[in-house]
Formats: sequence, C-alpha cells, structure tokens
Amino acid sequence: MKREVRYWTVIGLIVAGALAVLWRYGELAARGPVEPRIVAPEVVRGAILDAEGRPLAVDVSLYNIAVWRPSLDRDELAATGKLIESELGLSEGEFLRRVETSPTDFLYLAKRLQASAVAGVREAKTEGRLAGVVVEKTAGRLYPEERLASHVVGFVGDENRGLSGLEGRYDAELSPAAEPGRAGAIVYGPDLRLTIDADLQHAFEEIALEVHEGNSAEATMLLALEAKTGAIKAYVSLPDYNPNDYRDYPRDAWYDRPSQYAYEPGSVFKVFSIAGLLELGGIDPSSTFVCDGAYEREVPGEEPDIRIKCLGTHGTVDFEDILTLSCNAGTGYASDTVSTVDFHDALRQFGFGSRSGITLPGETAGLLREPQTWSLRSKPTIAIGQEVLVSAVQVAAAAGALANGGVLMKPRLVEELRGRDGSVVAREEPTPVRRVVSEATARLVLDAMRRTAGEGGTGRRAGTGDIDLGVKTGTAQMIDPATGAYSDTDFLASTLGIFPIADPRWVVYMVVVKPRGSSYFGERIAAPAVREAAEILATLEGLGRPGMTVASHPGRIELETPAAPSIGDTMPDLRGLPKRSLLPLLSRTDISVEISGEGRVTSQEPAPGEPVPPGTAVRLMLE
Repeated sequence: MKREVRYWTVIGLIVAGALAVLWRYGELAARGPVEPRIVAPEVVRGAILDAEGRPLAVDVSLYNIAVWRPSLDRDELAATGKLIESELGLSEGEFLRRVETSPTDFLYLAKRLQASAVAGVREAKTEGRLAGVVVEKTAGRLYPEERLASHVVGFVGDENRGLSGLEGRYDAELSPAAEPGRAGAIVYGPDLRLTIDADLQHAFEEIALEVHEGNSAEATMLLALEAKTGAIKAYVSLPDYNPNDYRDYPRDAWYDRPSQYAYEPGSVFKVFSIAGLLELGGIDPSSTFVCDGAYEREVPGEEPDIRIKCLGTHGTVDFEDILTLSCNAGTGYASDTVSTVDFHDALRQFGFGSRSGITLPGETAGLLREPQTWSLRSKPTIAIGQEVLVSAVQVAAAAGALANGGVLMKPRLVEELRGRDGSVVAREEPTPVRRVVSEATARLVLDAMRRTAGEGGTGRRAGTGDIDLGVKTGTAQMIDPATGAYSDTDFLASTLGIFPIADPRWVVYMVVVKPRGSSYFGERIAAPAVREAAEILATLEGLGRPGMTVASHPGRIELETPAAPSIGDTMPDLRGLPKRSLLPLLSRTDISVEISGEGRVTSQEPAPGEPVPPGTAVRLMLE
C-alpha cells in the first residue's frame, strides 16, 4: 500500500510540474514578443580639440590581455608563452612564471594596449589558437600630440575617467551619464574645444625647453594670454609628461605649476604696485623720490630700523624710472604715500590673494595677507614682490588688465562644448571681472614698460626693435625651507611682456624656478626668451611690425593641413597622407582603425577599392 501511495505521489508531482510549464508558456505567448534586453549604452568620450579643431585627446579602443588558467592547453603552454612574450615584450619565461605563481585563476598580463600592440594576439585568437588567453576590448584615450599642453589636457585612468587637467575638470561633460537603453546603443559625449593653439603651443614649448635645459632649472613656465578676451593661447609647464604613458613619469612631472604653484614674484610685481599707487593718487607722474642705494625708515622704540637694499644708487627717480631701473628704494618710498589698507585693496583688485577662476583643478589663491597682520616692513616689502605669493596665471591675468585699458578679464582655456551634431552645448564667453585701474593709469604704466625694454632699461634684452614691446623683469630670492630665511643659491627669474604697447593685445610671461646656469637674473635668462616668444606670436597673428611686410596676411597665418580622409563603403587610397590627417579616423566606432609608425602612409589594409563593411579592422602603416 505504501509503495502505491509513493507511486501516485510522484505521478502527481510530474503532472503538476507539466501543468505549470504549460501555464507559463501560455502566459508568455499572450504577452507577445519579448522586448530587447535593457542595458546601459556605450558612452564614447568627447574629444579635446585645440582652437583650430585639431585633436589633442580622442577615444580609441584599447585592449587588456589576460589568462584564464582552467582553459589553458597544457600541451600548447610553451608555444602560447613564446607567442605572448614576443607580442607583449615580456622576458623569456615570464609568461609561465606568472601563470604558475598567480594566486588566482584569472590574471592580467597587460592592460590598455593599443590595437597595433595586440594585433598578433588577436590574429592568433581568430585562428583558434591561444586557448585560455583572453583579449578584452575596452574604451581608452589616445593623445596624438603626446606631451603637447599635457598639463592643460590631463589624462584618464583605467576606467576612462578623467583624473587631471581638463580631462578631470570636464569629466562629467565629456562622458555624460547615459540613461539605460537598448543593447548596442551608443551615446557620444560632446567635444571640448580649447583656446590653446597647437602651433603656438609647440613653438612656446620649444622656447621654454631650451631655457629649462640650458639653465638646469627645477621648473619653467611660459604663458601667452589674449588681453581683451582672457583667452590663453599657450600654456607651458616644465617638466611635462606624455599622457599616453603618464604612469612612466614621476608625480612631480604631473604638477600643473602655472595655476597651482605659489611663489614670491620679485620685481615683476612692481608694475602692479605702481599702477595701484597711481590709481590711489599717492603718486602721479610728477612725483619723485631719492634713491641712495636703499630704502630706509626709522622705527620708533627698540625695533631695528627698516632697510631694503636697492640694485644700485639711482638718485632722483619718478615712477617711470622706478620701473625702468627696477628701483627698490623708489618703490618703497612710493608705497609710503598711501595707507596699508588702501594698498592691500588695490592689489586685491588685480586678483592677488584669490583664485582667478580658470577651469583647471587645484588652482591656488596665492597669498596676500590681511593688512592687520602686516608689520611695519610689510608694505614696502610687498611693493617689491616679497611677502606675497602669486601664481603665473594670476600675474598673466593681472597684466592683461593693464593691457585691456584697466579691465581685468577672467583667464580661460575653454571656448565651447559642441555636440556630435554640431550643436553648441555650452560656451565660455569672455568675462570681465571688474575695472582695476583707469585707462589713463594703465596707459602710464604701459608707456613705462615700453621704456624698460629700451636701452638703459632692465628689460633691454627683451627689446626686439620691430615689435612695440613693453616689459618688466624680476629676480626673486627664494625661501630656504630648512632655515626659513632667503637662500643664497635659489632664485626665481622672470620676465613679463605686453605688446604692441600702442594697442595692447598680448601678454607673454615666463618664470624660471631655481636656474643653475651662468646667471639667475630674469633680465638675462627670461627676457631674451620673451622676446623670441613675442616675435613668434606676432608673426602667427599677423601683427604689423616695422620693416616687415604683412599686408598679405590680414589675419592669422593658416598652416596648410590636409583635409581629413573619409572611409565609406569602399576603401580609399590613403597612401602618402600624413599622420595628422588620419587622426579623425580614430573616433570611428563602426570600424576599428590602427595606425602604426610615424610619417606618411606607405601601406594599408584593406587595399584601395575593397569593401569596408561595419566591423572592418583598418590597418595603416606609416614611415
């Protein structure tokens, strides 16, 4: 009897299960076709372009090579290891060593390799070889201009998220969060177009590198700023790095000094001190002071008298002489004509002591202490560029205010974000911050800077003869962190240039930190480089120069750049094209494009005229 009960119990369970399956089938049939699976769409990170639309950062397909040990063919292990070591540049025996010593069954051999570096591995996998070897395709970033403007552009990490520079600052905009959608959908982030001009940036980097290496400097900065718009056209920070291989460089090379490094500027600061004193009415063009080789002031009580040495004994000086001769004594005596609070506020108007608002992460505010904390020595000391910390971006922007008739503009590196369809997502317009000084005051200081570039001025080595250039040089002693006192060996050399003085448009500013060459004076190290930079900028921008014919160049000189090639249903003949013209092809998502070598295309796959269906791997070899 019990056996019969068990029998019918089993039969009942089977029938119930069958009925449940039939019920579920009928329910699904009644619902109609099943909707496609909902997944997060692929996001293609927007490109970063220079002012002329040339790519500085583009999304590409990168590859990870890994091993899944349970699937390895032990009989083919030696052959697999030999091929992998050859393709990935591993040492002999390293493959087997890493496979045998890995604490997990899944291990990575290499990450984020370009397609050309894994072509052999991918081909072997296609042929059915390399069992247990895994090729992962992932999104990555290519920086075709390599070190160019590396601190502005920045870099991304393993997850293709921005970690520094504008890659970090605009990470959310370049890679927008996408709503879940149908499998296979692609969302394209907008492109970020900069104010940086790649041609000018390249030329400025060469100038700065020559100064940097020639003087064994710790760091060198060189900026070009358009005064009327605040647009930064060149932004050089040395040492630099290649964002394609940023991990291969020390962290010090990643340091964005122009916006993050705060330093005492030295005598360059006198142009802002004198401008502030003129605007406050403490001095005017007729004011004179006597330089006997030092600024001296008696202090009541037991405190020592104040004495600040000058570069020479200049006799009677007016404000123009103070700038032309870089007279410390005259600057100090001029600062005595106004109150501490008023002088502090005048310098704050130029932007010192606060962030400029440039769209780079980690910008320093510098340091301009509140006047109630100043000592009796502070005012004349700050007036000559000590006891105050600035950034190179702050100085360039403040100089731009003098060049812009007294109006401070927000410095900017970004023009716009533009969608793939050409629509403008966001635009950073030129932004006036405030009027700092009157147009008349700005003109007085500019004319004095023109005289400084002439014979007898400290900036005469920056004088070009055919560019209407005004300058101010600076040499600042640096604080020795070990002693807290000024160092006898560490200096900061700089030169500030504005041109053309008659109708100011451009600011050029160079800073050399701890030069170790034959000189540490800004007038000897930085001034000649500023002259060269101004000449290049004037030529590229087509500015009129006495003795030179530029009538045929009414605006910017356009460098010849071949049109970007187009790959349609069939393969065009790309042989002979330069690498730069091929770079837009890297943003294609329907086909993969691999570019190997430098120079011009010498061979290609597929051959000209062959079909190019979606998914085709295009290989271009350059020499």
